[in-house]
Amino acid sequence: MYSLKDNITGILIKNGHLTRAQLEGALNIQKEKILPLRKVLVDEKLITESALSALFSGRLYIPALSLENFKFDSKVINLLPEHMARSYNAIPLLKTGNTLIISTSDPLNVFALNDLNNFAGCNIVLSAEDEIARAIESHYHKKSRVPLNMPDGHALTGQVPIAQLVDIVLAHALDRGASDIHIEPEFDCLRIRYRVDGLMQDVLRIPKIKQNSILAKLKIISNLNIAENHIPQDGKFKVRSGSREAEFRVSSLPTTFGQRFVLHVLGNGNLDIGLDHPDFPASSAAILKAVKARPFGMVLVSGPAGSGKTTTLYSVLNKLNTPARNIITIEDPVECQIDGITQVQVRPDTGLDFACGLYSVLRQNPDVLMISQINDSKIADAAVKTTLSGKLVFSTLQADDTVSSINRLIEMGVEPFLLASSLAMLCTQRLARKICFKCRKPADISKDLLEKIGFSGKANFYTAEGCRYCSHTGFSGRVAILETLLIDDAIRDIIISRKPVIEISRYAVKHLGLRSLRDDSYLKAKEGLISLDEAMRITTEE
Repeated sequence: MYSLKDNITGILIKNGHLTRAQLEGALNIQKEKILPLRKVLVDEKLITESALSALFSGRLYIPALSLENFKFDSKVINLLPEHMARSYNAIPLLKTGNTLIISTSDPLNVFALNDLNNFAGCNIVLSAEDEIARAIESHYHKKSRVPLNMPDGHALTGQVPIAQLVDIVLAHALDRGASDIHIEPEFDCLRIRYRVDGLMQDVLRIPKIKQNSILAKLKIISNLNIAENHIPQDGKFKVRSGSREAEFRVSSLPTTFGQRFVLHVLGNGNLDIGLDHPDFPASSAAILKAVKARPFGMVLVSGPAGSGKTTTLYSVLNKLNTPARNIITIEDPVECQIDGITQVQVRPDTGLDFACGLYSVLRQNPDVLMISQINDSKIADAAVKTTLSGKLVFSTLQADDTVSSINRLIEMGVEPFLLASSLAMLCTQRLARKICFKCRKPADISKDLLEKIGFSGKANFYTAEGCRYCSHTGFSGRVAILETLLIDDAIRDIIISRKPVIEISRYAVKHLGLRSLRDDSYLKAKEGLISLDEAMRITTEE
């Protein structure tokens, strides 16, 4: 069955507006840049905005309207929140009865149309994208440029039922690429925040009177005990937004003003990063690929919470996942299901903890084993002894850098001679916010700052003020900053002799070309992927 988009593109080819080769090129650009096909066609000058609007209008029976001389009513404008207007490039024109007439430039964005209709109940007219953008800039308050700032809770919840409000928040969070949704009871309201690209952002404040209904809805869909409000609970649920299915891990915590919820987005969208993705430095990818060929040993990925450690391990396991290998994971929780890999969820309340799970898993004769985190001496001892039995073991550890991981394991009681025998590679990771390529511009960096950070040579550093494609933040997506260290015999001798780990750093820099986290972040800044400020924000002085 042909979709509406197929029908439209077929007409464009049939009417001679573009060739099949041009269409294929536009589709490739759309996939690479994740933009609407309509915008790609116009930006690449394959068709004019007016011609495309005329085609949409004729085929979809949607009236077209020029906004050049349209007189807007501020009361009508305020019926649609600014975040929705900017996100969907739509602006309200008239209100007739209970129906809002909204002008949009993309009638193929089914998610946007459904969201707008759920919010206000609307009819659509077509206008040029640049006309709508100018109208938004002229008629919304410029002091609130970030589309995540939804209107006050009274305006939103007064029109939307609780069930739809929860659905809108979930869909909006997924659309914004949020990794977490924080629902926080306060004295006079229910505060909602998203974590986007690693940083928290205020989204919405809902009147206190709606709090219990919203939290009850979350408990029901998460299979939590709706009558229990005094102990923490954990649950999960799945939602479908457009063509995407997302799973949320839910955690509730009793607080002074009610139960606080954190909804963490799970899913396998990041598994496609892989080791050949440009976000991974070539040298780091080469070391990771070399480790794949090792028959046994321990590979540790360290970093703070939220630095993408688990995603990195999932990506590596995905590359190793072949019918010839028996791969088993022990996790708490299982964040992503991977076909072809046996994944075990630890359940301490039933006696299945990490240590017990490890000993049981070894009887399943795995070739590759992943332990989601080493956080105590019992797990560390079991993991090290597992590698000595001839297994390739992956795990994560909370440490500041690669060599600090060694100290961390020794502090957990692992004997240095056992650690030296088991370690294969250490990796430390951070996630930096990528500059929006749509609005980035060259940055003027002072000579004093460049000298301070020890930079020499020529490079084009960038910054970004923000645009509607990055929700006016100046950032779009994240990139991995890595420090990797392959353990060789000289490093093993240093570990066994119990010398300070600084000796390992000095040796690795001199003989192995170790690139620190800060060096790698500066490289990303020189490549124009991140700003210099971001490079210094996420790393520390050496």
